[in-house]
Amino acid sequence: MSSSITGTIKEVPKTAEAPSQYLEDIARKATRTERVLYPISAIVGQEKMLRALILNTINPSIGGVLIRGQKGTAKSTAVRGLAEVLPEIEVVEGCKFNCDPKDPDKFCWECIEKKRKGTVNVNKRQMKVVDLPVGATEDRVVGSLDIEKAVRQGVQAFDPGILAQANRGILYVDEINLLDDFVVDALLDAAAMNVNTVEREGVSVSHPANFIIVGSMNPEEGELRPQLLDRIALQVEVTGIYDVEQRIEIVERRNGFNDEPKQFIREYEGEQEKLRSKIIKAMQLLPRVSTTRENLRTIAEICIAFNVDGHRADIMIERAARTNAAYEGRERITNDDIIEASEMVLPHRMRKKPFEEEEFSVDQLRAVVDGKV
Repeated sequence: MSSSITGTIKEVPKTAEAPSQYLEDIARKATRTERVLYPISAIVGQEKMLRALILNTINPSIGGVLIRGQKGTAKSTAVRGLAEVLPEIEVVEGCKFNCDPKDPDKFCWECIEKKRKGTVNVNKRQMKVVDLPVGATEDRVVGSLDIEKAVRQGVQAFDPGILAQANRGILYVDEINLLDDFVVDALLDAAAMNVNTVEREGVSVSHPANFIIVGSMNPEEGELRPQLLDRIALQVEVTGIYDVEQRIEIVERRNGFNDEPKQFIREYEGEQEKLRSKIIKAMQLLPRVSTTRENLRTIAEICIAFNVDGHRADIMIERAARTNAAYEGRERITNDDIIEASEMVLPHRMRKKPFEEEEFSVDQLRAVVDGKV
């Protein structure tokens, strides 16, 4: 969908920033503490969670991932650490909304004006992981529009929010099950249209908001609203590791990171670069990965056997299976790819009868794929 300004306000040139504001910006940058992230390749175990995150990075159209699990199982560490291995993307220089210079139909109003003037310059930078705090206000999430300023300054009166920052990146919501209803509604609207629209007193502003949503939650603190759960493609369960040697390794690595974080990060630079290269190669291979009609038949039989509502599960399994094949370096998907994808797509989509807790069965899944059901 093309992103444009709607309403009756007119844009006027933005006034130059005051010197005091410039000095404040410089001071803020000078006092900002550098953020040191734990390398995602140093996480012990939790392969399913890491696979779900990586698949969404390779193919954002999959539709996000929900990570459910106990406290202290590296959920937040994995998501934030993902930022260090994300590939670069091209953006229009100076754009607040990270517009893609190759997709002018989805330009924001500022980039539309730059295109008209022939001043679209291109920068490269890494994809971002943007945090959405559970207690964020509505204006902080969707952006704010000052009506009085809008009359005088036009669209320059719009102050972008978190959804603008997350465009073409990853939006991370820790404790996503505790989100206020207004935030859930905003996420549902943006996820459906890939556009965020802010309306105030008859004035409407829209901008592109195409992001990968990643949520984490502890189910002991409450469940996720069904409408949002249905929009998130993949779900993985994480639990504490019960292997003694792995638990020892977790403590040793964490101590090493806490004592000498920069040295620890240097030790994993090679593994980080391998993972980044594998992701980039998979992104390049993905368009060549084919799905046969027999693959689609297998996916349909699985969804029927597991009694899922609608057809969203079929679509998401196919996308995730195709992406998994690309990650493994193959141009054809296999039954193993379909099983891997189904394990992440089906558990939260199975239709449950009242007062029943139907559990997902991997054995049943494999039986359907092998033609034994």
